[in-house]
Amino acid sequence: MTDDTEETLWEGRFIAAKRRGRWEYASRARNIGAAVIVAVDDAGCAILVEQERVPLGQRCLELPAGLVGDEADGEAVAVAAARELEEETGYKSDRVVVLGEFASSPGMTSERFTLVRATGLTRVGEGGGVAGESIAVHRVPLPELPAFVAAKRAAGVAVDSKLILLLAGALLGSEMTA
Repeated sequence: MTDDTEETLWEGRFIAAKRRGRWEYASRARNIGAAVIVAVDDAGCAILVEQERVPLGQRCLELPAGLVGDEADGEAVAVAAARELEEETGYKSDRVVVLGEFASSPGMTSERFTLVRATGLTRVGEGGGVAGESIAVHRVPLPELPAFVAAKRAAGVAVDSKLILLLAGALLGSEMTA
């Protein structure tokens, strides 16, 4: 095997373990993508989810997110994001705007996700995800988000790194985000 040849070591329904040269990494199977949703309502509240994450062995506070193309080939990111937002949180969006593609953890996985912004939110249901997901939905005013996250951490809840997007000002100070 040359250094530029990719070898699949194992593949399941959603992930695969791969090797390129001496580098081993995880990858999404079947060209499935992911959408991560920044949803802030008209009152300035962020819509977050909390759910059990088996790899962490604990619940995790996150931006709503979901797979793109896991149910239908060629599914548009905006369509998948709107579907996942409603399924996970019970909020429907008037508009979904694609903000760009980002690498999740480039030293360990080839996974990329598309970040989207959902606006014009209307609560149409309870959310909670599909059977077995037990997703808790949180509506948090943006100024209260740092304290909310700190309280969740203190309670033993993990925090997804993508929340840095909404916490940047509090973490870096106003001089860094001006």
